[in-house]
Amino acid sequence: MSNPEYWLRGPVEGVIPFLQPIAHALLQARDEVSTAAGALGPAQLWARPGEAAPVGYHLRHLAGSLDRLLTYARGEQLSAEQLTYLKSEHLPGEPPADGPSLVAVVRGRIEAALDQVRSTPESSLLEERRVGRQGLLSTTIGLLFHAAEHTTRHAGQIITTAKIVTRS
Repeated sequence: MSNPEYWLRGPVEGVIPFLQPIAHALLQARDEVSTAAGALGPAQLWARPGEAAPVGYHLRHLAGSLDRLLTYARGEQLSAEQLTYLKSEHLPGEPPADGPSLVAVVRGRIEAALDQVRSTPESSLLEERRVGRQGLLSTTIGLLFHAAEHTTRHAGQIITTAKIVTRS
């Protein structure tokens, strides 16, 4: 195998052992999303095959949710800008966004997430963190894990929907 998945490539430099699976998942999602959606034009990006959510929504939501989850992992609350972005994730924009621009946003957000993972001290992993308006309880590692899992979930939806819209 010339290019194995990231989890088979060994440790990610600068990431503590407990957070290696998170870094591997983020790197894999970054590459797969780039390949699947990087060349999509606006019509393909915002198509809704079978009323499914469009690739553009999944790209925007992936970037936005990753940003929000990592904010909580730092022990911070969401900003007004993050809440505004959340409300607009389903909108294509005017003019409608294209694949390369949204993939660039996702890649940037994943790189920022990897920087945060690298800078997360092991001693903080079990610290309590509060999530959302209700202040639901999590931990730093719980939020980082969910951020990676949520990212891979949407990466899969991006890949599948992109295959459908490019064959239509």
